[in-house]
Amino acid sequence: MGKYLDAAIEVHRILGPGLLEIVYEICLCKELALRNIAFKRQVLIPIIYKECSLNYDLKLDILVEDLIVVELKSVEIMHPVFKAQLLSHLKLTNKKLGLLINFNVPKLIEGFKRIIN
Repeated sequence: MGKYLDAAIEVHRILGPGLLEIVYEICLCKELALRNIAFKRQVLIPIIYKECSLNYDLKLDILVEDLIVVELKSVEIMHPVFKAQLLSHLKLTNKKLGLLINFNVPKLIEGFKRIIN
């Protein structure tokens, strides 16, 4: 877990709070690449309902090492719905571990939440 948090902390250290989520996403992906950590960005999740694939996909912000779903935020208040969304993404992808990271905080550790499905 430490290496992913360390990468996010480095991004936050350089950029600070207050930017758009997409900026943190792009920079975190760059930081993961610099650290040779495998990831995929904007991963499509098909919606299957009653064994029928619907004509709509959700997008994961980042999938790290094909194991960890990372949901990024840059918000003043972390609403409970963000955790619910991440839990839904974990369920839809059959992944067990998710990270919810809010970059709009003075210290990134305050915006870091580990979610287990």
